Amino acid sequence: MKQISPEELKQYLDEGNAPALLDVRETWEYEICHIDHSINICMALIPARLAELKPDQEIVVICHHGVRSLQIASYLEDMGYTNISTLEGGIDAWARAVEPVMTQY
Repeated sequence: MKQISPEELKQYLDEGNAPALLDVRETWEYEICHIDHSINICMALIPARLAELKPDQEIVVICHHGVRSLQIASYLEDMGYTNISTLEGGIDAWARAVEPVMTQY
């Protein structure tokens, strides 16, 4: 499993090479702040909504600090997904490094 820095993810997004951004935080957390074009499937619902993700697509898993995303990335790999990364430091790191005006909680 790979980790991607906020700066590296921003570069991918700017170049139009965006992976699927899977935000596994609770809906209320996602509503406060999120990265544009990410999809929100909270951690508890991942098994039930797994069919929404393609096994061969590049996916970056996002959470608040990085712990939940590591758990979900491991789960996805166990389920046969092959191109999984996590956002290093989570949405907090994104806000600090890329989008400092982002509302935090």
